[in-house]
Amino acid sequence: MKPSETQIGGEHYQSLPIQPSEYIFRNGLSWPAGNIVKYATRAGRKGGAEGMRQDIEKIKHYAELWLEWLND
Repeated sequence: MKPSETQIGGEHYQSLPIQPSEYIFRNGLSWPAGNIVKYATRAGRKGGAEGMRQDIEKIKHYAELWLEWLND
């Protein structure tokens, strides 16, 4: 089995036709953009309502980091 066909720590991405990691890599996204895609994709798939809330907070945090680094 290829690494791209396995997931460590849950099953929240396994039903997706395109894994966030492959999408991020193939589209050459930056680190903060990649994390935004990853957390937006998994929001609501892991940890119920509280997990969704945390993932949205993470999206917000990575967007704020990205803006900070653009301004440096």
